[in-house]
Amino acid sequence: MVTIIAVVGSSNTDMVIQAEHLPVAGETILGGHFFMNPGGKGANQAVAAARLGGHIIFIAKTGNDIFGKQSVQLFNDEGIDTTYLVSDPVNPSGVALITVDKNAENCIVVASGANATLSKNDIAPAKAVIEQSGIVLMQLEIPIETVCYVAEIAYAKGVQIVLNPAPACHLPEGLLKKISILTPNRREAEMLTGVKLRNMESAKLAAEKIKGLGPETVIITLGHKGALVLHDNSFTHVPGFLVKAIDTTAAGDIFNGALVVALSEGKSVVESTRFACKAAAISVMKLGAQSSAPFKLEIDSFEFHAMENSIGWENVE
Repeated sequence: MVTIIAVVGSSNTDMVIQAEHLPVAGETILGGHFFMNPGGKGANQAVAAARLGGHIIFIAKTGNDIFGKQSVQLFNDEGIDTTYLVSDPVNPSGVALITVDKNAENCIVVASGANATLSKNDIAPAKAVIEQSGIVLMQLEIPIETVCYVAEIAYAKGVQIVLNPAPACHLPEGLLKKISILTPNRREAEMLTGVKLRNMESAKLAAEKIKGLGPETVIITLGHKGALVLHDNSFTHVPGFLVKAIDTTAAGDIFNGALVVALSEGKSVVESTRFACKAAAISVMKLGAQSSAPFKLEIDSFEFHAMENSIGWENVE
């Protein structure tokens, strides 16, 4: 039986400029290449999961404009079910302005557009398919009230809920108690707990604090250091992999998309995290968001080498 993965979230068009360094306040710099790429955390995760073999239903909202229409066509081309994708007749599609520096680091500003209007009324037609899903995957580029509403629907039917708390914001306590797996990165974990992640011990402390807020399982993604898993009251550090990064945009989204596919195939949380780390590692070797999402064959054929533990923690993002 095929497991349905319902991804509920945002869809943007990314406008990317490569530059030597990221500008500081008041600074104008001359960049290099410019390109546009489909993005948005929800869409990135949906595409990543679809390319890795997941049966994906994407629930989102775009504008009735050229960006929105192009996005829907691309989702259909990826084999994603867009039955419950809503077109906003008033607000434009979301856009993100991204600068990527020579070290593959990035800064991003998002104009949410139609994403900010995804409401309970938009979700209502998809209620039955959410209830029938095996996994629901969400992020925070849509209204928190909508995230909570979807979580209520899924939780009532025992559907596994994976929440990527990005971009970071205050999370209602009631929401966290419904979450099966929470996947913050280092910065998000720090914001949720107030714990500065300086080493693995402080990461474990943060994970314990997050678990105390309600989620059954916590996976803190640690960039090139891999991920720390707290599951069944046991810690596992899944190492990162040695690759040449050129753009880290959407690496976290690729991780989450890959994670839910592996979970849907019956892999354990730790096995799924390892698979997700591999997918994210491949993605940072490519430019763009959705364009960097790997296919299953790439993961199967790539020769992975685990990072050495001596790599400086201070450089983890």
